[in-house]
Amino acid sequence: MSDEKYSVPRTDGNDDPMTLDRREFLKLFGGGIVIFFSAGDMIFPQEPTRLQTGRGGLPSDFNAFLKIGENGRVTLFTGKIEQGQGAMTVLPLMLAEELEVRPETVDIILGDTDLCPYDGGTFGSLTVRSFGPPLRAAAAEARVVLMELASEKLNVPLDRLEARDGAVFDKSRPQTKVTYADLAQGKAIARQAKQKPALKKPAEFKVMGKPAARRDALDKATGKAQYAGDIRLPGLLYGKVLRPPAHGAKLKTLDTSAAEKVPGARVVQDGDLIAVVHEQPDVAEAALAMIKVEYDLPPADLDDKNIYDHLIKAAPAGRAAAQGGNIEEGAKLAALTVEKQYLNAYVSHAAMETHTAVVKIDGDKATVWSSTQGPFRARDSVAQTLKIPTQNVHVIMPFVGGGFGGKTASPQAVQAARLAKITGRPVQVAWTRADEFFYDTFRPAAIVNIKSGISSEGRIVFWDYEVLWAGERSSQQFYNIPHHRTVVRGEWGGGGGAGQGGGHPFEVGPWRAPASNTNTFARECHIDIMAAQAGIDPVEFRLANLSDERMKRILRAAADKFGWTPAKAPSRRGVGVACADYLGTYLTTMAEVAVDRSTGRVQVKRVVCAQDMGVAVNPDGAMLQIEGCIMMGLGYALTEEVHFKGRQVLDLNFDTYELPRFSWLPKIETVLLDSPEVPIAGGGEPPIITMGAVIANAVHDASGARLLRLPMTPERVKAALGSSS
Repeated sequence: MSDEKYSVPRTDGNDDPMTLDRREFLKLFGGGIVIFFSAGDMIFPQEPTRLQTGRGGLPSDFNAFLKIGENGRVTLFTGKIEQGQGAMTVLPLMLAEELEVRPETVDIILGDTDLCPYDGGTFGSLTVRSFGPPLRAAAAEARVVLMELASEKLNVPLDRLEARDGAVFDKSRPQTKVTYADLAQGKAIARQAKQKPALKKPAEFKVMGKPAARRDALDKATGKAQYAGDIRLPGLLYGKVLRPPAHGAKLKTLDTSAAEKVPGARVVQDGDLIAVVHEQPDVAEAALAMIKVEYDLPPADLDDKNIYDHLIKAAPAGRAAAQGGNIEEGAKLAALTVEKQYLNAYVSHAAMETHTAVVKIDGDKATVWSSTQGPFRARDSVAQTLKIPTQNVHVIMPFVGGGFGGKTASPQAVQAARLAKITGRPVQVAWTRADEFFYDTFRPAAIVNIKSGISSEGRIVFWDYEVLWAGERSSQQFYNIPHHRTVVRGEWGGGGGAGQGGGHPFEVGPWRAPASNTNTFARECHIDIMAAQAGIDPVEFRLANLSDERMKRILRAAADKFGWTPAKAPSRRGVGVACADYLGTYLTTMAEVAVDRSTGRVQVKRVVCAQDMGVAVNPDGAMLQIEGCIMMGLGYALTEEVHFKGRQVLDLNFDTYELPRFSWLPKIETVLLDSPEVPIAGGGEPPIITMGAVIANAVHDASGARLLRLPMTPERVKAALGSSS
């Protein structure tokens, strides 16, 4: 048994894989049948960038695995995490479909770095779209292995067997069967399928595509759900970390004497980390407030008013993300030319749960409970901080109370690890709301310049598009335009810190559907402007300039549900439309708004969203995601904007940073269309990307005012109303 060797990639920076014999490898998993989902000559867990699957079109990023226990229950292991998007509900459906078990018999472990295959993080609507196919392939292979084992046990030819409900049957004699649990018998059996099975076609689905209730609903509704802030350990200390007044501020003087006199409080100074720990969080916070400190502040030459001029000057050279035809030739065909600039502000992630982590250190090993979208990244960061081997850090994932791209890193886990090492006790670090705003990696402020032309027949003949600082996602054109060019200058990630060669005064990063909100706002507003200037209904204008039948289908479906009546904008009805293709998910959103001309307030009264994600694995979950995206999208469209002076963030709570309120909730209607012929795509982010454009277009239709900058605050709406009157 131990003669066979397995290459297991490391995730500690060493490119040379570890070599384990079969016995050593099985020790990692305990009892039950372990199905190895092979990938070339390697076995998961693995780092996706170092692996080629050897499975044709299957993604090389992830290989999933599963375990069948003695009781017949199946445990699904995934590096993905649950942050409200429904991963813990939808992934068991995909496994159950191919394995031929009932979904309720599938348990799931998410993001546990000791038990689950490596995963780069939960973001980008990748859980179903990218992790789903290899998970299904692994489950299908597991089913075949079990049938081969059953063939040997029952002495029945394989072609006479059928797998169903966690058992293998003789099709000619159904009473002759063996369950998956009987095949396990408490033993660990490693075996690969002799023949790799094809995945089921949508017409064969029994589980996928059917509504399923969320597994976490009851626990979250009753308060049983555990988050990082709910972790309690013997001897736990609460750490509160001193926050500078501005990014780039330099410590000048420090007096901790008053804080040190607080009974039970301990002041920790470790390089750039200044904190207070105590057995009670409120006492730690009160002691932290007693620290007297002075800083030298960086120059305050930038603010939220002049930032766009700065970003234009600081933008790097452009690169072509897409192009076709010849812009100059296209311009000669234009009877009408439209040129506009679109702006959007910095936006905070503002997740309900602030960054929180608990770290416990035992000798040269550490256990981490962290609010993070990237548990393996958190593991690596803590290991590096503590200077211990990566495999000595175990990250256990509780629920995450929202991330939206803002919890891809785990700085709070690093802070907790440093404090735990110094104090010798478990430490919890939970950021305050002010910490959350200050340290947030905001969605970047960005600029889009578009110049386009329309023929006398109402066809778009050229499209010259330039996006600064948002990145290219969703910038490529899906309308049928013979002469087009898309140029990208600066990305949405990295590049923060004006004093470090970047364009931004602080760090920026991914925000739910990074780049796509900015690019969709600019593109779909510009399409509407062209339609209005050409005197054509915005839906008919889009249909006339589309050759993609799938996009036409989703646009017509939304129009039918909305009851769209063609009219030239502004029709004074207050209706708008926007289309998008987000990484293979097609959608059209329509909205009805009312504009208060005296206050500039915009009320979104109704939203219809039609979405085609290939096949909706869990239609109920998809509709919940659409509704959540629509509601969240109201924020960046209407009010959410980070104000700052220099590198000082001025918005530190929700008294100045306005999120959508329950009173804003419009009537929301959803339409889900299936396209079984295309790969299954994601649904956690797409519907948010059209919200800025659809509201701006509806505001123009209602009032004649055209908003080219997000958010469309009452002040900006009033100003636009004045200029349009």
